[in-house]
Amino acid sequence: MAPGELATLYDAHAPALYAYLLNLMRSEADACDLLQELFVRVASRPGLLEGVAETRGFLIRLAHHAAVDAIRQRESLRRAHAGLAESKPTPFVPATNPDEAALQSSLALALGELPEEQRAVVHLKLWEDYTFEAIAELLGLSPNTAASRYRYAMEKLRARLRPLYDEIR
Repeated sequence: MAPGELATLYDAHAPALYAYLLNLMRSEADACDLLQELFVRVASRPGLLEGVAETRGFLIRLAHHAAVDAIRQRESLRRAHAGLAESKPTPFVPATNPDEAALQSSLALALGELPEEQRAVVHLKLWEDYTFEAIAELLGLSPNTAASRYRYAMEKLRARLRPLYDEIR
């Protein structure tokens, strides 16, 4: 399809297609993305519109299928995230000793309460044995910021786990 033909097609049908996609997707960004994908598809497949009796209807059908696929994908992603949120991942090997399992569970919960930035530094320092310099390079921070995040995280973990420590003693 020649660029002029594509521009004419876009001018004639994009507003209606955008309105349709916006109604289905309920998101301007998603509607814009799908509209762009639709016209990229039309531009990359020159024979796609050959023999089509009603161009707008055909384009709406393409938009509909793209929106349904996007909605299914979004729902699948939402379910996957919900499943991950419920699974409470832990960096520990499962314990067989009930006391050790309780300690691991408490520590995993306490780690989960840390801000993401602090949790990342703690993980890299304790589980991956990185230096603050290496952590800073990996995360795009200064070594002092990495060390501060680690220190703040450790203070929060101590405060959160103090009752468990006192109970064990």
